[in-house]
Amino acid sequence: MKNKGLVLALLLASFFGYSQQNSNLQLQDSIKQFQSQQRDGSSYFNSGQRLLNTPIDKGITLGGYGQIDYNESDGSTPGNIDVHRLVLLFAYKFSDKVSFLTEIEVEHVKEIFIEQAYVAYKVAPSINVLAGLMLVPMGIVNEFHEPTTYRGVERPNVDKYIVPTTWRELGIGVTGNINSASLKYQAYIFNGFISYKEGAGVLRGSDGLRKGRQKGAESIVTSANFSTKFDYYGIRGLRLGLAGYFGKTQTDDTSLEQSTVGISMLGLDARYVYKKLELRGQYIYTDLSDTDAYNVFNNKDLGSQMIGMYGEIAYNFPLKQDQQLTPFVRYEKYDTHAETVGDLAKNKAYDRDEITFGLDYKVANGVVFKVDYQFFSNAVVDSDTKKQFNAGVGVWF
Repeated sequence: MKNKGLVLALLLASFFGYSQQNSNLQLQDSIKQFQSQQRDGSSYFNSGQRLLNTPIDKGITLGGYGQIDYNESDGSTPGNIDVHRLVLLFAYKFSDKVSFLTEIEVEHVKEIFIEQAYVAYKVAPSINVLAGLMLVPMGIVNEFHEPTTYRGVERPNVDKYIVPTTWRELGIGVTGNINSASLKYQAYIFNGFISYKEGAGVLRGSDGLRKGRQKGAESIVTSANFSTKFDYYGIRGLRLGLAGYFGKTQTDDTSLEQSTVGISMLGLDARYVYKKLELRGQYIYTDLSDTDAYNVFNNKDLGSQMIGMYGEIAYNFPLKQDQQLTPFVRYEKYDTHAETVGDLAKNKAYDRDEITFGLDYKVANGVVFKVDYQFFSNAVVDSDTKKQFNAGVGVWF
C-alpha cells in the first residue's frame, strides 16, 4: 500500500512538474513572439508600452535602447564620436491592472536623466489611468524615439526645435483604445514649460520652447496645461495622428505678468507601410501669445509662431533571415520665427531647410547600422549650405 502511495505521489509530482514546465515554456514562447513583433515598431508600441504589455501575470520586465554616433561636418573639421544615449527601462507588474514603469537615460556617458516614471492603472479594458512623469504625445518621434524606429542616425530636427523631443512632464491622464472606431486616445493634465526662473527669461528664438522643458526635476507649477492625441488605425498599414497642447508657461514669480506666454500647439502625423514601401510625415504648428511683452521684459527674441514639417520615403530590401537594407530620403522645413510681433524682426537664420538621405542596415530585430548625409540651409540670402556625414549603430531590446 505504501508503495502504491509512493508511486501515485511520484506520478502526481511528475504531472504537475511537467505542467509547470510546459506552462513556463509557453509563457517564454509568448513573450519571445510578442517582443519580436514589437522591436521594429511595427505595432506602434514604444519601449515603455512594450514592457507594460508583455504577457506576464506579475513581476519585473527589463528593456532598453541605445545609440553610438559619429558626426563629421563638411569634411573639413574633426569628427565627433559619442555614446549619444544609453537607456534602461524597468517595468513591474503588481497585478493584471496595476503596473509601474521607469526609464533611466545616460547621455554622452556623463548626463543622467529620468525620462519616464509613472504608474498605470487599468480601470477597464479601454480605460487606463496614468500618473507620473510621462511623454507628451506630440508628433511621432517624441513617443517613438528608439533608434530602430526612425530613419537616419539623428532624430529629425523638427522634433528637436519645434516639438521639442524628448518632451516629458509630470501629470495625470487617461489613455486607451476604442477598437470599434479603430481609435487610440490620450488626454493628460501636465505642468508646462518654464519661461522665467531666478530673475531671468528662459525661452528664446533660436530653439523656441526647448530650454523650457522641466523634465520632472523640481518642476515649478503655476498653471495646468492640457495635452491630447488621437491615433486612427482603421486602414491597413496606415496610422494617422492628431495632437493638441494648450496652456501657459510656468514662472517662479507670479507677480510678473510678462514672465509667461500662452501656448497652443497642434500636430498632424502620418505613417504608411505598403509592402516594402514606407512613408511618413508630420506637421507641427505652435502659436505663442504675449511674446511681445515677454521679449521686452526679458530682452529675448521669442517668436510668436513656429512651424515645422517633414516628409520621408523609404524602401525595404529584405535580405537573409531578419536582415534588411533600407535606403531613405527625408526633407524637413522648420521656422522658429514663422511670425514675430512688436518691434522684433524675423530672423531668417531661424527659417531652416534640411535634406537627409541615407541607408539603414538592420542585421537583426533590434539592431541597426546607419549611415547618412545631410544638407542644412536657411533663408538668409547668400548663406552657405552646410553638410554633415553621420554614421552610427542603434539597438533596442
